[in-house]
Amino acid sequence: MSDWINDRTSRLRAPAPPGTWHVVIPVKGGPDAKSRLRAPDGVDRLVLARALAIDTVTAAAEAVGPRHIVVVTSDAEVLEAVAPVGVGTLDDPGRGLNEAVHAALGDLPSDQPAAVLLGDVPALRPPDLRAALVAGDASLRITPERDGIAPVEHARSRGQAAVVRTLERALETPDLDRPGRALLAAAGTGDADAAAIALRQGADVEVRDGTGRTPLLIAVTEDRLAVARLLLAMGSSPDALDDRHDTPWLVTGVTGSVPMAELLLRYDPDLTIRNRYGGVSIIPAAERGHVGYVRRVAKTRIDLNHVNDLGWTALLEAILLGDGSARYVDIVSILLDHGADSTIQDGDGVSPLEHARDRGFTAIARMLRRER
Repeated sequence: MSDWINDRTSRLRAPAPPGTWHVVIPVKGGPDAKSRLRAPDGVDRLVLARALAIDTVTAAAEAVGPRHIVVVTSDAEVLEAVAPVGVGTLDDPGRGLNEAVHAALGDLPSDQPAAVLLGDVPALRPPDLRAALVAGDASLRITPERDGIAPVEHARSRGQAAVVRTLERALETPDLDRPGRALLAAAGTGDADAAAIALRQGADVEVRDGTGRTPLLIAVTEDRLAVARLLLAMGSSPDALDDRHDTPWLVTGVTGSVPMAELLLRYDPDLTIRNRYGGVSIIPAAERGHVGYVRRVAKTRIDLNHVNDLGWTALLEAILLGDGSARYVDIVSILLDHGADSTIQDGDGVSPLEHARDRGFTAIARMLRRER
């Protein structure tokens, strides 16, 4: 993104309520839309790309009001679909993302805050966007000149109960003595409103607890999705290491939470970082029998044949530390289907097939024999 755009979206200005933010949403149309998106079988990629954009625009409009949204696109079907929402639109100049954003920002009031949101966030929820604006220190008391109605009253009139709760708590919460400690606590309990308020009052999004854990690492450990969404949106790293050499991404392999893994994958975690045993995230997942997690992560760029400090791959751990039940049979099948090497032996030179035979895991041994 150009320096001009960065300056336009982050410059210091008078604080503004969430309801007066402008959000620019560039949507690339035509046959090149989401060209790297692999749609499920039977689903047209262009249709799916438009659906992602429409869901994003609709959620953003509910969060800040349709008159504060500018959709930059030349896709006629997207324009037709968002027209009933009442958002502003602008033709895409056709010279790339930077120019599309530049064109929209140039038409907005220079004394009001603006944000840029890519048009492919279908999981965006209005309360999450509002919470991010609260966390970003938007003023909650200034009323728009056009109607004199405070943001919380706008939200109440629209029946946005979750938004009302967030704004009221932000207004009522006194100054925190230790906002960093409050953020860490909110991450553990899953209180996204409290997390937003702590950030608003100056908490460092990467503050550490006594063991070096960031709020995001705590939220992932406790499977607190709402807090994790907020922290990631505010810039928290999925790769921040704690004193035990865990990261938020590595911990998903321990918890086995597929929704959390999906969330973190949107922020491009480093899949090569190793835990204190020298393993990547899919290894503890295979050990613990997290079938859904293994199925999802096996489709990423993760190294299925990575060998940890104990001399074991994910395949070996599923056999050595599993119980041979149906879920471990499924895990072995998934790993083999996605390219796991069944010939890699452990540190003592024993193969996965030999371990399966020794343990009486007949179904697993049968699969491994077919791989030879």
